[in-house]
Amino acid sequence: MILQIIKLKSNLPEEELLAKAKEREPQFKAIPGLLQKYYVKIDQSGQYGGIYVWDSPESLKSYRESDLAKSIPEAYEIVEAPNIEIMDILFQLRK
Repeated sequence: MILQIIKLKSNLPEEELLAKAKEREPQFKAIPGLLQKYYVKIDQSGQYGGIYVWDSPESLKSYRESDLAKSIPEAYEIVEAPNIEIMDILFQLRK
């Protein structure tokens, strides 16, 4: 499994950002290989993130090349390049 952490800064008010995220939720639920996604707020004004759990590097690669992934900067009015980290999950505590 693969863990992907994205941190971004948005110009949107939190309520609008959450509304857009909820509107796009079905598209994310339909992504093959995406086991889980957490929407998070970072302790700095206008900073948010997504924590994704993927079943494989191939699923992550396919998503990163998708129109949905490419639409994120515009949809959330990102003001600078996001910080993206990718890690291999060695094992999980609970199933």
